[in-house]
This record gives sequence, structure tokens and C-alpha cells, in this order.
Amino acid sequence: MFKKVDELRNIGISAHIDSGKTTLTERVLYYGGRIHKIEEVRGGGDGATMDHMELEKERGITITSAATTVRWQDKVINIIDTPGHVDFTIEVERSLRVLDGAVLVLCGVAGVQSQSITVDRQMRRYNVPCLAFINKLDRAGANPFRVIDSLREKLGHNAVPMQIPMGVESSHEGVIDLIKMKAFFFEGPKGETVKETEIPEQYVAQAKEYRGIMLDKISMFSDEMTELMLDDKEVPMDLIYKSVRSATIGRQITPVYMGSAFKNKGVQLLLDAVCDFLPSPNERVYIAHDNTNNGATVEVKPDASLPLVAMAFKIADEAFGQLTYTRIYQGTVRKGESPYLPRLGKHQRVSRIVRMHSNDREDLNEARAGDIVALIGVDCASGDTFCDDKINVTMESIFVPEPVIELALKPEKQDDLVRVSKALNRFMKEDPTFRVTVDPESNETLIKGMGELHLEIYVERIKREYKASVIVGQPKVNYRESPTIPSTYDYKHKKQTGGAGQYAHIVGKLIPLPEDCPDNFIFKNNVVGGSVPKEYIPAVEKGLRESIDKGPLAGCQVIGVQIELDDGGFHPVDSSEMAFKIAARSAFKEAFLAAKPVLLEPIMAVEVETPTDFQGSVQGDLSSRRGLLLGSDMRDDYAVILAEVPLSEMFGYSTDLRSKTQGKASFTMEFARYRPVPASIQEQIVSKHREEQAKGNK
Repeated sequence: MFKKVDELRNIGISAHIDSGKTTLTERVLYYGGRIHKIEEVRGGGDGATMDHMELEKERGITITSAATTVRWQDKVINIIDTPGHVDFTIEVERSLRVLDGAVLVLCGVAGVQSQSITVDRQMRRYNVPCLAFINKLDRAGANPFRVIDSLREKLGHNAVPMQIPMGVESSHEGVIDLIKMKAFFFEGPKGETVKETEIPEQYVAQAKEYRGIMLDKISMFSDEMTELMLDDKEVPMDLIYKSVRSATIGRQITPVYMGSAFKNKGVQLLLDAVCDFLPSPNERVYIAHDNTNNGATVEVKPDASLPLVAMAFKIADEAFGQLTYTRIYQGTVRKGESPYLPRLGKHQRVSRIVRMHSNDREDLNEARAGDIVALIGVDCASGDTFCDDKINVTMESIFVPEPVIELALKPEKQDDLVRVSKALNRFMKEDPTFRVTVDPESNETLIKGMGELHLEIYVERIKREYKASVIVGQPKVNYRESPTIPSTYDYKHKKQTGGAGQYAHIVGKLIPLPEDCPDNFIFKNNVVGGSVPKEYIPAVEKGLRESIDKGPLAGCQVIGVQIELDDGGFHPVDSSEMAFKIAARSAFKEAFLAAKPVLLEPIMAVEVETPTDFQGSVQGDLSSRRGLLLGSDMRDDYAVILAEVPLSEMFGYSTDLRSKTQGKASFTMEFARYRPVPASIQEQIVSKHREEQAKGNK
């Protein structure tokens, strides 16, 4: 346990797929004394420590983020190793939400790739300072200086190299530290002995040149350094460290480190940099909203003596109960206490507090401000805030992207129904991007997620962890409906039967929202003079909100709509909430169909890495899938092709790509935006929807 908050570092290790995050974390654990044998992600042994799930070991990928803690120098470092696949982007999102700093790992050959861009966007969203580590310098084609250029050009980072390599590819020997102006070699069977020497003669000129560049870039953020350099005076090492630290924490620079985690080079110096340059919880500003004061913002301070404020950022349902990964922002949580949960308005008893080391746990009696631990016994959702009785505050929640793909799923045997439903409920609770719905027309269970791999992993987990066989339908795309022009409505709902009748009259307009509007639906009440009584307005809004779940065009969710209620009428006896709700639904259908609606489809940003021999056929194939080619980049004998392709055309692409390129190409994709589908395809989807409706009505 740390004695002072200043001794603590909470960091995440994030990167594109296969950049070496888990391999790097394995070395960090070994050098920090957490493990006594290095295991590799692929091939033999028990698999990497942080990949504790059977599926992770088999596939050689990280599926869930795993937490651990190591001691380095006089610091305690809480580390979260996150997945690289965009399908598991929520794992990265919620980890970065609670971390104080991050290490962005980049491949020394491929440099900045599509998922590096996504991770960087997430870091910006939560204002997380980071270091960059250029890995795999032992690989053929490695060029750290090209990677630094792409960090600047593609991500807009003020990347400042703190080291230069001594050789690359097979001749990679070690690194030169540009602050200390010393060479570092990593000796011993696992690179555990760090040998500091004078810089070999052949690298002296290059080291001096890059040190000059480094000092120039850092001095932009330190007047003291600038003055010394203008007077041609030596800049003290302490001042360089202090300036780099403040500029890194302010996200003004990104210090760049380099090495090869697989060949055990450069990892210890990266750990030194984490301690020297990334912030402690004291150096970040965190804000909560006061629920007793109209959500006014209050600063949360990492002080163990103040009232408790903590955030549950990840949930894992296990055999013995729920494991709730929690960041303590303020105060102290103790075993046996019952903190308050504002969302539910009740207390939750903490039966155990554990420090996680991948899948192992170590019991604690208390956890203090700044720490990341797991609580056992509390029942909450991901993103919930715990606080002390004396205060009622909520931390800002986690951004959750919308799912883009769905599958129909049913148990093979009726006996498995309970097990399947248990599994789906658990996965939904753990993963906010995984949704389960029942289609009211076909009565099918639909699972929705971020991509084919995302859903494939969950189906596999149902089979393995719950011993239940399931039948899976074809993947379906989550289309959306949206209006293109404004329209008006003037709808009267009149029904007269024996007894009380129903009467509601509403008048207003429908306006398409701009593409960059964060809201899918906005309701505006412009009624004056009581033509629609106040007590019926919520019923109108409710009717409209229910209408957007299944649009009138093809039964898809409606987005980008603003509906205004301008006028109307009521009957003193026959009007009711139900009458206005029914009127709102019918008025919505009338107005929406008059607004020339279009179907929108999810478009994926696709990045394919292929040998240049197959470049033409890969590009031709992407074009045939209605893809828009955005450009290509040459890296030695490989081409990197960027394109935007509709998700509906990408099913089964991995198999097709392998067969077209003799298994030599790889690709990644992530959701980019929604775009209108071509008119001919829209007609097919709409007519298919009408056929299904007609069948259901028979």
C-alpha cells in the first residue's frame, strides 16, 4: 500500500491490435517482481499473465481489461492492460475514464494504425496525459523516426523523443537516453540487468543532434530553460525533468520511449519515465455533480480524510458474487461499511475489498483516495458512483458507443433456456455495449454488439462457461431511419364508443437535426394559452419517444429528429393521457413519412495491410463491396489501404481476404458514421419489412 498519494501512478497500456501491449505488461510485472517467469502471449506455457481467460490464451488476444499493481523505485503503479480490438472498445473507454495517465504503445514497423487513432480519441475525451512507447524495434522494417512523424501528423501529438535506438531490426542493441546522455544495454537472460555506459562513438553525433531537438521542444514550455539556452548555458538535468513532467501532465508534449518488449529491451526505462513524468492522482482535476444543488460541479480531491467518492467502472459477475472494479477518488472505503449509491438512493454493504492481480486477488481492510481496487458484495451498474452519507454527488459517467450489429440467438435445447438467459443477463450487466432485446413480431432473442468478433466471443462464452448450445442466425445490420426535410402534422384522435370517448388534437412540426448533433431525439413544447393542458404534454412526449424505437419506414430506430408541439385542442370529458399518447404516435408516423425519410447504414473505417503483390485485387474487392477508397500508404513491401465500407458488405470479409492474399493480409475495422443507403437497397429493405409485417398480421 502507498503511504502518500504522490507515490501512486494509475496507468493504462493501450494500443492497436498486436502492438505488444500484453507482452510489455508481462515484462513490467517481471521487472517489478510481481511474477518470476515471463510467459508469452502466443506459443507454449500458460499464456500471458494478464490474459487469464481460456479464450484469450487460445486466440492470443486480450478480450477484457485486467488490472494489476507493481512497485517500481519508491512508487506504486496500478496498471490496466486493455484490449486492442475495436469490438472491445468499451474496455478501453472505461479504463481510460478512471486512469491518471497512459502509455500508448506503437509498433515500430506499422506506426500509427486505425485503433491507435481510436485510443488517442478516447485519451483526449478524458484528458489523459500519455507517454508513447515505440515497440518491436527488433522487427524487420522498424523505423522509430517514421513512427514519431506519424504521431505528429496523424494524431497531432507534440511528440518529443527522449531516446534514440542503437541500431534497429536484428542489430538493435539498446537505447541512448537524451536527458542523461548515456547509453543503456539490457543484459542477462531476460534483460534484467540494465547497464549504463558512455555513448558509443558512432552514435555521439546523432545523440547530440536529437538532444538539441528535444531541448528546443521542451523549452517552448519553460521560460527558465529558454533563458539558459539563449545564454548558451548548460541546462541542469533537474530542470529538464521538471519541465518535461509539467508539459506532459498538461498534454502539451508526448515523450517518446522505445525498445523491444519481446527482446526485453527498454522496459525498465519506460517504467522510470512513468514514475518521473506521468501524474499522481494529486495532479489531476476531477469533477463531480452535486445532486442536492441542481447538479452543480464540485471538485473531488484525493484526500483520504474527506467524505468518500468512488466510481464503479467495470463489473464482473463471478461464481461467488459480483466483482466491482472501483476507483476511489476521495475519502476511504472500509470493509464492512455501507456507502451510499445515489442512482438507487440506497446503501450497499462492502463485504470484501481486494487488490486485483489479473485473476488473483489479495484481501485489503481499506482502500484510500487515488487507489483502484475491486469491491465484493455491492450490487451496482458500470458507471455508478458511491459516496458518503454526508454528501450526494455523482461522477460523470462513461461514454458508451451504440452497437452496430445484431444476431438472432436461441437455445438448441429447451432445457438450456435458463442457462442462456442467465448468461445473457450477466454479459449485459458487465458490458454496456452488449444489448439483448426480444423482437415483438418474431419473438426472437436478438443480441447486439460492436462487431462480429464481439458477438462471436459471447456466443463462445455461453457454450463454454454455461455449457449451453445455441443456434445463431445470420448477422444483421442495425439500420437507422432519419428525415431529410422538415414537415408538419395536424392530427385529431377521435373515438366514440359506449361510455367515455377519446379525444386529442395536436399540431406541430418535425425538423431534421444536423448530423453532428449528439441527441437522436429532441422534443420542444411551444404551446401557449393552454390549448393542450400541461398535464397532457408528458403523454405527447412519451408517445413520440415510443415511436422512434421502431420507425414507420422499415421498423428501424429513428435518429436525428426534433419534434415541436405548437398547438392543439382537448375535450373536457373525453381527453385523457392515453388519447394524447395515441395521437402522438399517429402524428409522428404522418409527419415522419412526409419528411422524405431515408435509411441510414453503419459505415466502417477499414484498414487493410497487404503485401504489394495483392494491392490491386484487395482494392478492387473493397470497391465491389460499395467501399470508398480513401488512400493507401506504402511501408516497405507492404501496402496499407484505407477505405470506408458499409458494414452489411463486410460479413465474412476475413475469410475472403485470407483466400485472396494467401493468408498474408490482415485488416481492422471500426465504426465511422451512418450514411444513407442507395435508393435501390432502401427499396429492398423496406419491401422486405412490409412482407414480414404482412406475414405477422395474418
